[in-house]
Order: sequence, then C-alpha cells, then structure tokens
Amino acid sequence: MIEKIIEPDVWDSLKNTDLPIMLYGMGNGTDMIIEKLDEIGVSFAEIFASDEFVRGHFVHGKRVLKYSEICEKYDDFVIVLCFAIHDEKMLSRIRELSQKHTLFAPNVPIVNDGVFTREYIIEHDAEFDKAYSFLSDDFSKQSYIDVLNFKVSGKVEYLFKCQKEKMPVYSEYLNLSDNEIIMDLGAYDGDTVREFLEATNGRYEKIYAVEADAKNYKKLVNNTQSVERIETFNLAAWDKKETLFFEKKKGRNSKLSSAGNVEVQADSVDNILHGRKITVLKMDIEGSEEKALDGAEFTIKKYNPKLYVCAYHRNSDMFRLPIKILNMNNNYKLYFCHHPYIPAWESNFYCNIL
Repeated sequence: MIEKIIEPDVWDSLKNTDLPIMLYGMGNGTDMIIEKLDEIGVSFAEIFASDEFVRGHFVHGKRVLKYSEICEKYDDFVIVLCFAIHDEKMLSRIRELSQKHTLFAPNVPIVNDGVFTREYIIEHDAEFDKAYSFLSDDFSKQSYIDVLNFKVSGKVEYLFKCQKEKMPVYSEYLNLSDNEIIMDLGAYDGDTVREFLEATNGRYEKIYAVEADAKNYKKLVNNTQSVERIETFNLAAWDKKETLFFEKKKGRNSKLSSAGNVEVQADSVDNILHGRKITVLKMDIEGSEEKALDGAEFTIKKYNPKLYVCAYHRNSDMFRLPIKILNMNNNYKLYFCHHPYIPAWESNFYCNIL
C-alpha cells in the first residue's frame, strides 16, 4: 500500500515551510493541532476565524483575526484548517482558499489513538493491502487511496476528488428496496432515519434505532414521533450486555470511554434482536464499530444484512473493519466511499450481496 501513498506527512510539510502558518478555527481542533505543532517544534503566526465569528476572542494568547486582516498583514501564508466542515457553503469556501494559498487539514484523531502518518501505513502495510484487495469496484479502490493520501498529507484536494453524495450510494451500493428492516446504531437525532426514509420513499418494513446518549436519544424520540413502525433503544451498541461509561461531548461526538463518568447500558445487536431478521445494519458509533460487529456476528452470518459501517473514528478502521466483516461473511461485495466532509469523516464501508 505504501507505494500508492505519494504524499509526505502533513507535519513534515509544516515543519519545512518557509511561510508563516495561520490556524483557521478556534475550537478543540485548534488546541489539538497547537499541541502537535509544539511537539514537533513548529510555531504558528496567527489564528483567524470566519468573519461572522470574530468577536474579540483570544486563543492561546493571540487575538483571533479575520481573514481580511491576515491578508493585509501578510503577503503569503500557509493555512491549517482546525475544524470539521460538511455544509456546502463552507466546503466551497475551503476549496476557494485552497486555490489561493497552501492549505492543510490535518486528520487529527477522534478517539486519541495517535496521528495518521506514512509510518503507520508502513507498519500495517499488509493489512491495508488486504483491505484494498477486498474492494469490489474501481471507484472504491481509488477513493480508498485518495483518503489515505489525504490522511497522510492533509491536502484537501484528495477529498474533493473522491467525494460522492450519500443518496446515490443508497441506491447503487445498498440497493435499498421498499421492504427493508433497518437497524440504525448511533441514530443520533434521527438524521440517518430521515436519509433512509428519503432513499426508500418512505416505504420500509421496520426500523430499529439505537442511541446511547440520553440527550440525543430524547431528540431521536421527538423527531421520529410521526415515523411508523420504528422501535427506539437508549443503549450503546457493544459486543455483549454490559454497563459502560460515557464521555459527554457536544453534538454527536460523545463516546464510550474509561474516563467517562456517565453510566450507559450497552448490549449487542444479537441480544437486542433475539434472532429477528434485519436487512440493513448501519454503524456510526464513535469508535465502537469493531465491538458492535462482534456483537452482530449471528445476525450477519444468518441474514446477510446490507452493511453501512463508518471507518473514520480509529486509524485502524480502514483495515480492521473490512477484514473482520469479510471474515464473518465472505459473501459480501465490499465498497468504500467518502462523502462531502473535511477532514476524512463520513468515509464509510458499504457491503451488499448482489
């Protein structure tokens, strides 16, 4: 695999640049990137934010500037994007900025398992090769290479090159019909339920929606009151019935953690279903996908459900998840897609028996 990774590590690129470095953003991502820059001995010049968010803030002792102020102060510079984006307007903005300046979007870890580097690919080269060999079409294979090159280099053009909208994937790879029995792990506020309803024109047999976070679960219940034939569960998807701890974060980024202080009940797909059939199984569960796959082994082997499994929470997801899935059920055709998002979040494996 490493022979297909043509880019240097983003941190080496930042270490070797002669241009001043500007950090774009002022949230948790900025803190993580500053920590990594400090670790490699690289300083940054300024922090800026979108004009509508600049209100006299100070971050790490620096006043947050507007982009126009940066341009007035410096002739040329490198931009480091420090936050995640997926809305069309901001994606267009980043594309525009990347055409004017050297721009990097470091793929900072979601579950604190280290930064993604060329050395990581070298260390797991055989496993990456194996996962790549399982992919069933040229688009998936090229997308896989593009996402890996992005993860190493932080160059956003790789993500723009391979991104694909979600709806075509539901029809082309999952081939959703009007009698699906859908299980949504990490249902959040019902966002994927809404996608499934759109993709099936509201025709389906049953929906099971599983969400661990109590606040998100409340939103899920409220947002799906008018949805027929849906059953909701305030549980974490896991490999067995167990009490776990939850680390609360804003939005959909809460996760199971030994550092968490909120108890949450967890259970496996196989236990929840008690042998009942499903035809679609989706997993977006903040790094617990591998555990949840273990807990769905009976269901996957017996019923061959179409799978939609997120592959961006852990560095190892890009090879461990597809290898595990195909070891459980080698009847699957495996596909890989990146949907519009920076960094490489919303990079998912899809499996179907066609």
